[in-house]
Amino acid sequence: MNQADSIVIIGGGPVGAVLALSLQQKSVPFTLLEARAKGASHSDTRALALSHGSRLILEKLNIWSAIEAQATAIKTIHISQRGGFGRTKLQAAEHQLPALGYVLPYGVLTKALDAQLDLNHVLYDAVATEVRYESSESEVFFKQADSEICISSPLTVIADGGRSLDNLPNIERETKDYGHDALVSKVKTELPHANIAYERFTPTGPMALLPNGEHDFSLVWTGEKAKIDALMALSDADFLNALHAAFGDRVGRFLSIQKRNRFPLKLSTLKASVTPHLAIIGNAAQTMHPVAGQGFNVGLRDAEALAKLLIHAPKTQWGSKSMLQEYQKLRERDARGSLKFTDSLLEIFSNDLIGVSGARGFGLGALSLLRPAREFLVGKMSYGK
Repeated sequence: MNQADSIVIIGGGPVGAVLALSLQQKSVPFTLLEARAKGASHSDTRALALSHGSRLILEKLNIWSAIEAQATAIKTIHISQRGGFGRTKLQAAEHQLPALGYVLPYGVLTKALDAQLDLNHVLYDAVATEVRYESSESEVFFKQADSEICISSPLTVIADGGRSLDNLPNIERETKDYGHDALVSKVKTELPHANIAYERFTPTGPMALLPNGEHDFSLVWTGEKAKIDALMALSDADFLNALHAAFGDRVGRFLSIQKRNRFPLKLSTLKASVTPHLAIIGNAAQTMHPVAGQGFNVGLRDAEALAKLLIHAPKTQWGSKSMLQEYQKLRERDARGSLKFTDSLLEIFSNDLIGVSGARGFGLGALSLLRPAREFLVGKMSYGK
């Protein structure tokens, strides 16, 4: 199977699908390889936090209208610290935005994206096993059913979260293990959420409640692995009591909780290098702490930027070193800036040294008075700027 004029995208999740749809709109040929069966992700209820900038990307692809009714708007973000004074609010209305962000199930987004894809260019149950790149092209080997197939391409894009990177030579990664895990679930509360998201910093790690449904919040509670071990072991009733003790009374009592899951937290990024005929986007390129909800949205901006370059470049330049250097230059400030932004928030707000708590409390109080500082935060969270 040789499709030498087609861009090959490994990974049919939201980031890979957004890239594919962007190319499809402009008749740029592509082949999308998805390891899972068709529709396998449509029942996935994991919560995604979309920024306003991501909404704009999805609007351009005619996706937003299909998912808007199932997205819960975040109109206010309430930021506070446990055991200290000082808090601030970021409000969409102050910044002339319909919302600061949105929460919706992963499967809702993937179903809407899949519905728009031309299935003639999508291969499901296609598991990439090897990627080779040479001076003139790249080659992707994948298994589908009982066959092993090879596709050659001027550009292979890895958008599968990094699963295809394990066997790639000359790809180096910098990783910082926080030694923390994130516990995620969905909780029902006594009071309606009023479209308010809560970010609460504690000495053991930040926690977030994101409005998701009418009386529901998606919960992200981070902490050292031993702390998360203990929380995972609690009964639902004891867990809800612990959550109330950590979070307070702002949403009334916590009434129920769905299944709890966990995942390790790390900061990971590829070392700066350009490999002709190979691009790496989304979580495959960078993984960050969920403290500010940046990771997924950075990935969508990766896809949009790469699509724009491919759409406007002559075919002879697809996958060239010069084109990929331009892509790296376009994306480095946003990706690196978002990594530093989330890492700095953790350093500042999860530090329990004497005097630091009071200083950050003062900072939160000052933030509520300084519009330019709030505009910086909203710009960073909405657009990566």
